[in-house]
Amino acid sequence: MTDATADLRAIILDAAARKAPLRIRGGGTRDFYGGELRGEVLDSSVHSGVIDYEPTELALTARAGTRIVEIESLLAANNQMLAFEPPRFGTDATLGGAIAAGLSGPRRPHAGSARDHVLGVRVIDGKGTELRFGGQVMKNVAGYDVSRLMVGALGTLGLLLEVSLKVLPRPPAEVTLRQAHPEATALELMNAWAGQPYPITATCYADGHLNLRLSGAESAVHAARAKLGGELVPDADRYWDALRDQRSAFFQTAAPLWRVSIKSTTPPLALGAPELIEWGGALRWVAGDMDAKAIRSAAASAGGHATLFRGGDKSRGVFHPLTPPIAKLHRRLKDTFDPQGILNPGRLYADL
Repeated sequence: MTDATADLRAIILDAAARKAPLRIRGGGTRDFYGGELRGEVLDSSVHSGVIDYEPTELALTARAGTRIVEIESLLAANNQMLAFEPPRFGTDATLGGAIAAGLSGPRRPHAGSARDHVLGVRVIDGKGTELRFGGQVMKNVAGYDVSRLMVGALGTLGLLLEVSLKVLPRPPAEVTLRQAHPEATALELMNAWAGQPYPITATCYADGHLNLRLSGAESAVHAARAKLGGELVPDADRYWDALRDQRSAFFQTAAPLWRVSIKSTTPPLALGAPELIEWGGALRWVAGDMDAKAIRSAAASAGGHATLFRGGDKSRGVFHPLTPPIAKLHRRLKDTFDPQGILNPGRLYADL
């Protein structure tokens, strides 16, 4: 365990005085995500260690540089888990990086997102001021739940020092079933099942096969398995773990990878590129050198947005363009937390 708060604050104060941009970096496993990497590297991985964990309270607080694998090992020893299943992309992934990226894994539609599990944060803003938000008692500041504003902000509002999270017990029983279906049929089934009391905690469709995970009480899982049918998938934990970290076959491509978040009821996108579908149809991964305007138009028409997740030409912007009112709000927040614009400039949007 290492508390590097003073050193990290000194670096930010010096950079603010020089108006020198800083690139916040933990384990580096998400360097591919977001816009251009600019500035002097600020290594947050040196600030690590679990500060407080009380299994009976289902809450954990750790420094931002703590590795996810260490946290999950500690939780597993107490039969608990990070229910939002943050993608790690490597063993060096840190808690701060997971929260800054704001990404969630296969269980997200059923257990909630990363943002839903954050109880509080401690940060250093771009002025070198140490701030604390939330904790065991949730608090709003100036109308915003600031602790959750930091989720997905990619470090543009502040350097995360500590994160307090809600954790959950591991389910007593879990199985994965596989069924063969055309894409349209699989989408219809996933949406139909969503309205039924089945203990489904993950779905994935690719290459003509639909995989669904059932988790919960032994009796509930057994009954749902008999009702839904399908082939039992062996070593299912490894399958979902590979999907979570994008080590499964679909993601082993050099093609640009698009993350399309849309209404789950949207019919097949038919974009002429390989697709993988998660979250009951609400998350579509598309691997191909797509026209940014075309794929974002298709996403917007389906009530969602498209992100150039990995690879490709980032000059058109990585994230879906903001509407003017939302862009104004983003600018106001950036000016408040980082008036010199030194923290991860351009990582989220070119002008932030």
